[in-house]
Amino acid sequence: MIQQDFIMLIMNCKKYADKATFQKQTWLQNLPENIIFYHVIGDELLDCEFKFDNDSQTLWLKTADDYNSLPKKVISAYNAVNETFEFKYLFKTDDDQILIQPRFFNILLNLINTSIPTTHYGGNVVDVKRPYLSEYYRIHSELPKNLIVHATKYCSGRFYYLSKSAIINLLCKREIISKEYLEDYAIGYNLDPLYKTNMISLKTDKYFNDNNILL
Repeated sequence: MIQQDFIMLIMNCKKYADKATFQKQTWLQNLPENIIFYHVIGDELLDCEFKFDNDSQTLWLKTADDYNSLPKKVISAYNAVNETFEFKYLFKTDDDQILIQPRFFNILLNLINTSIPTTHYGGNVVDVKRPYLSEYYRIHSELPKNLIVHATKYCSGRFYYLSKSAIINLLCKREIISKEYLEDYAIGYNLDPLYKTNMISLKTDKYFNDNNILL
């Protein structure tokens, strides 16, 4: 096992390789030294379950690379990290995000390291009080039109973090999560409430902007 306390996974795909390049040429160059990152790409023809390419800082997964497969892709990436690294926290974001506050990760690491009790999950917290029918298919037409979002708390997919303990808890529900459609909701919904008792709320829209330049 490779010792690496903090790891960031950035969801990417072959179609948007230019977005990964843009991130590498900009804000990813200024990450704290104790954080490593991988762009995550699915390839159903991969001859193994996962492969870390450290030269390109890419994590390849034997999964589909389309939007509807994102929950399976994400939980498969978490499994790959858990099988390869001895880590403390995992950060998740997307290839269309631009960090606009350079001190964000220093602030976050300080919050995580000084949190009492230990924090296991955090980000921009969405508190769903009662079930509703998702209309996210209006943005992503490939999604089903009958998706029910149940009452829960989850962190929006722009950026969130999970502790190793939370990751292990989620991996017990890997098969269930793989069948979901809304990745960020699926993570929060399936995470045991025990790991949501001391969530750190982050106004991620103040730290990240969407990158629409390369769309």
